[in-house]
Amino acid sequence: MVSTVLLGIINGARNEQNLRQIFSASIHSSSYFLFACKALQVQVWIVKPSLFPQIKLLIKQDDDLGVPSYDDIFRDEDEEADDSGNESDGGSEPAGKRKRYDEGAVERRIERQRAKREWEARRREILFDYEQYEYHGTSASLVIFELAWVLTKDNKDMLWWAVIGLTDQWVHDKITHMKYVTDIATMQRHVSRHNHRNEDEDNSLSIDCMRISFEYDLRLTLYQHWSLFESICNSTYTSCNFKLWSLNGQKKLQEFLADMGLPLKQVRQKFHSMDMVIKENLREVIEESSNKYGMKDIRIQTFGVHFGFKNRFLASDVVHAAAALLESTEKDESAGDHSDHLNIKKSNLERLHLGIDLAKKKLIAIQQTVASCICTNLILSQGPFLYCYLMEGTPDVRLFSKPMALTLLCKYLLKAFVSSTRNKRCKLLPLVMAAPLDVEKGTVIVLGIPPDSDTSDKKNFFGRAFEKAAESTSSRSLHDHFDTSIIELKMEDRTKFLDALITLLS
Repeated sequence: MVSTVLLGIINGARNEQNLRQIFSASIHSSSYFLFACKALQVQVWIVKPSLFPQIKLLIKQDDDLGVPSYDDIFRDEDEEADDSGNESDGGSEPAGKRKRYDEGAVERRIERQRAKREWEARRREILFDYEQYEYHGTSASLVIFELAWVLTKDNKDMLWWAVIGLTDQWVHDKITHMKYVTDIATMQRHVSRHNHRNEDEDNSLSIDCMRISFEYDLRLTLYQHWSLFESICNSTYTSCNFKLWSLNGQKKLQEFLADMGLPLKQVRQKFHSMDMVIKENLREVIEESSNKYGMKDIRIQTFGVHFGFKNRFLASDVVHAAAALLESTEKDESAGDHSDHLNIKKSNLERLHLGIDLAKKKLIAIQQTVASCICTNLILSQGPFLYCYLMEGTPDVRLFSKPMALTLLCKYLLKAFVSSTRNKRCKLLPLVMAAPLDVEKGTVIVLGIPPDSDTSDKKNFFGRAFEKAAESTSSRSLHDHFDTSIIELKMEDRTKFLDALITLLS
């Protein structure tokens, strides 16, 4: 029985000694230490039994993480000790007998040294193949929820957190569509199981209690808390399909609204103020018109949560709200317990609505920045990758010093560029983006994302590339983000770092 469960995330521990220092206190105070983490962020030496026999690496069986086997990475020191001990024991033999065995001992030693060199070369190759890409497996929140379910300790709050963890992976484009659909099916079974518990009258929930439901909804960000027009303009999917940064795109949007037959007055006002008749058929109307305009994936599988009669949120709404609160640049609004951002409770609804308002501001800033970068040709081809740098003084540039905001901007910008460029080669290139981090310290934050493709496996190779480029140029850098595709640099080192990156990837 697991009596104590600790969820740990390694962020910067690069060797066994460092790992021992970080977790020694936790290990000694716990019956079990549970480590759930993203793929390729867990170094293979974490599972070495001789270091921490109490550590268990918890992963799903259907996750093909490609973790190397123990024997390929670790070599038992006992064998080497036995070999050296046998050789030293030979010193007690008579001189004549020792001479006869000298030749055989030398040959055995040479053979062992050759085998060791081959094993070490093979080990380096395996570790390089394992560590060269960063990608995401099953959400840690889903793994922990299923562990709680096995132990019959799960509840609706934990179920909702698992939904949020999975939705976060989809919102920030961390997993493939197939992986998302597979995990959604898993979560749907758990949601049905929990809802079935409350069908009996004896166990029926109060209207004020949280209710989770599986839904097919629209890929329009925050549309239930915004106007339909603003949601369409600031959602990545619709904005890139219409190319709303251009005059032709704006004209196409007006044609789309006319095709739906929705009055502009209704479209531009808050969703909750729209006529009930329009809202009842809105999804079907939008889906029908979207198919005519090539947006066949406008509908997405997701989950919604209800709290009372008025309060309804999609999982993606809470993800955007929580991310906006966590990365808020306004100190008064970012204060508080971060663990409460995901809770749907009466006492927390005001804060959740505040997060949604902050998310709207962030999405508007992202859309405006994307339009500015496309229209002013700020995206440059550097050979093996595309590059864009946000200058100091760019509107809302402070917002993009945060990793999640910069990631959303980077992915939005690459999709927009791919949909607007006529250069076929550039459509297959990854994107590196840099933004000012701290003006006083003279630092920048650099992020790299893989090429935008429907068939992409979401594997990111920039982590190791950034590390090698910074090392080869002696750039003053900080490479300790959980996403290894993010690195912090001194402003003066940015040029030589990029030159080295171009050389490395060419």
